[in-house]
Amino acid sequence: MADMKHWLSAFRLRTLPLAVSSIIVGSALGYERSFYAAVGPDLRIITSLTLLTAILLQILSNLANDLGDHQHGTDNKERVGPQRAVQSGAISPAAMKRAMLICGALAFVSGVTLIITALGLSVTTLVFLLLGLLAIGAAVKYTFGKNPYGYAGLGDVSVLLFFGIVGVCGTFYLHTKHFEPLILLPAFGFGLLSTGVLNVNNLRDIKNDKASGKITMAVRLGFDSAKGYHGLLIATALICLIAFTAITFRSMPQWGWLITLPALGTHMRTVLRAHDPSSLDPQLKKLALTTFFMALAFSAGLILVA
Repeated sequence: MADMKHWLSAFRLRTLPLAVSSIIVGSALGYERSFYAAVGPDLRIITSLTLLTAILLQILSNLANDLGDHQHGTDNKERVGPQRAVQSGAISPAAMKRAMLICGALAFVSGVTLIITALGLSVTTLVFLLLGLLAIGAAVKYTFGKNPYGYAGLGDVSVLLFFGIVGVCGTFYLHTKHFEPLILLPAFGFGLLSTGVLNVNNLRDIKNDKASGKITMAVRLGFDSAKGYHGLLIATALICLIAFTAITFRSMPQWGWLITLPALGTHMRTVLRAHDPSSLDPQLKKLALTTFFMALAFSAGLILVA
């Protein structure tokens, strides 16, 4: 039986701050542009359940990715980054499958509880239930099973959708029972930053992915063009966030998220100047944490002016 340290490694806890960033932003937007007369326990309960569901989905995705990349031969001695649990033999494929089933079931229960708590029983509840099932499927099918979409270069679209549009807009709707088109700006902003994190990962692994038949967006574009694509992702994200802040401006705390720009600028300079893909490994953590702290600062600004 695998030690707890091996399971914690397989959970890849360092990915969780990025996974909850869109939930934090969506909740803050729901608070700031609130349609309730007063903030009550429902806000805390819904936020907690949404965070729990997002964390379980991210862990499920990480477990499926560990097993899927092992099955497809992508995890090998040529791979850059931390050694995976199944690849190293610390956790057997059968044990990983059981863990995926348990985590998937917990995510489903948490998600259903969240949707019913927030929306009751209605047609909208069914729509969100379908979105939840799609999220579970997306978490599993990224690299696991036959024809995983991550091996066809569709991971970027999935991250933009679930870490941005669904994460931010869905959380906002669960809080307010309302949708505003303007919310798409921060949704795209943080979705594109999260896509940037995936792109750094794919830039780092571009040589091994190409050799293993994992055709990510970085492999499709080539190393140099994928660096340009990375710059486009980050620049477009900033434009979205600047536009939203300018349009909704009421007080200076709303611009507090700009404090993260120096770290983002240093990251961009390092990526654009890189010649060796393996040298980008530290930038994966840096962009993920920068995105998380930007989400916190962005959300704090909204709450302070509410």
